[in-house]
Amino acid sequence: MARYLVTGANGGMGRAICRTLTEAGNEVVGLDLTGPQEETPWRFLCADVTDAASLEAAFREIGAGGGLDGVIHAAGLYDLRSLVEIGEEAFLRIFNVNLFGVYRVNRLAVPLLNPGARCVIVTSELAPLDPLPFTGIYAVTKAALEKYAFSLRMELQLLGFRVAVIRPGAVSTGMLPASVGALDRFCAETCLYAVNAPRFKAIVERVEARSVPPEKLAKRVLRVLRAARPRFVYNLNRNPLLLLLNALPRRVQLWAIRKLLS
Repeated sequence: MARYLVTGANGGMGRAICRTLTEAGNEVVGLDLTGPQEETPWRFLCADVTDAASLEAAFREIGAGGGLDGVIHAAGLYDLRSLVEIGEEAFLRIFNVNLFGVYRVNRLAVPLLNPGARCVIVTSELAPLDPLPFTGIYAVTKAALEKYAFSLRMELQLLGFRVAVIRPGAVSTGMLPASVGALDRFCAETCLYAVNAPRFKAIVERVEARSVPPEKLAKRVLRVLRAARPRFVYNLNRNPLLLLLNALPRRVQLWAIRKLLS
């Protein structure tokens, strides 16, 4: 029986991953800021990935239960604002969760990893693409996370561990309502982009309507954990319009966004 740690375990993606891994006969430890309301067949620990002391306390309990065969990072924060209107606290917080939280968890997890263990990091389909307006802060954190992940893969291979990233597009989880809420707040609060924000919201809503269930992501995670030689990147539910836009020269991308949003 393999033993896995899943961060963001109380979110839509995290719960699906915990459930799929448990049903496949594995022992799962879920980690999140708040616990589930119902009983789960996997163990759950409350911890804040932005708080080193909180994580250290959780890892003392995790280590007492034995080693880990893998760590799956599903914790993440979505935000949508303009780069010149976002406050410093919100700017730093999304980096603290999406990038530094992964670093903190891995730093504590690596000493517990069993031979051949895996680290799977959920990023975003936006990570390799040129950022769009108003999603820039989220895209930048996910792009930075992928650079971190590849560097980590280079290092951990020397210790016999594998690192892979999964780039999901829209997934039917609690993050979609959070996205809608972020869009609504942006439209209500922005002063500089009062004309552009509603048009951008309409485009995002069309993109996110093409979502996949979180179980599909969970099955992909299981496949990565079982693969003899996992690839570095696994894509899931890529949006063809985003790919098409990114394939254009950057001058054309800028022109297209001006035409669409002005």
